[in-house]
Amino acid sequence: MEFRDFTVAQVRVARPTDQLKEVVRFYKEGLGLSEIGHFEGHRGYEGVILGLPGTDYHLEFTQHVDGSPCPAPSKDNLLVFYIENKQEIDKLANRLEGMGYPEVEPENDYWKEQGVTIEDPDGWRIVLMNRSFV
Repeated sequence: MEFRDFTVAQVRVARPTDQLKEVVRFYKEGLGLSEIGHFEGHRGYEGVILGLPGTDYHLEFTQHVDGSPCPAPSKDNLLVFYIENKQEIDKLANRLEGMGYPEVEPENDYWKEQGVTIEDPDGWRIVLMNRSFV
């Protein structure tokens, strides 16, 4: 990806949590993201990096030995996964519901038209959106 004055090699969104194992389980087992890497003992932090195979967009979840509370933002701060196949969305939503994460009502009705909104263990919301990216 090239920007005006520099080239970006990768994009990673990092977030602390006090429930590292459960958050990783949600995104890895529930959504099917792959573990890209992990680390321990890094100045009191441990973390896991997850992503989609073959992409340079990653999620990093960290936890500090002294605690890492991270209250969820508003209900309209979303991580959106665009998935063109409705059956795949249904499969993911059913798997997450079976893990204890049912669909929730979105703040913005737009996301309800073609998507499924689900809260992760920390209350952060994802949307499984049934359409192409554009």
